[in-house]
Amino acid sequence: MSWFLILSSVMFFIGVYGFLIRKNLITMLMSIELVLNSVCINFVAFNKILYPDHMEGMFFTIFIIAVAAAEASVAIAIIINIYRRIVNIDVEKMNEMKY
Repeated sequence: MSWFLILSSVMFFIGVYGFLIRKNLITMLMSIELVLNSVCINFVAFNKILYPDHMEGMFFTIFIIAVAAAEASVAIAIIINIYRRIVNIDVEKMNEMKY
């Protein structure tokens, strides 16, 4: 159990660090995905240890994966639209929203 918690906490903090430090929209999206994956590892590990006969942790994990896939597809569509209009995906260089 401790190895799963160590792995998920390392993934979580790498994701938070990447989201706060990086300025590229794609790397920020990947950092959010790392955070969501660390939450999934926690759900599965705690479900396996605390309630081995039940599947609630697995169902929550599948739901998180589905939401993450939808979030990633919408975010990539927005990033592509921003790149077509501004020709840059650096967060610091986007200072106004245009139509």
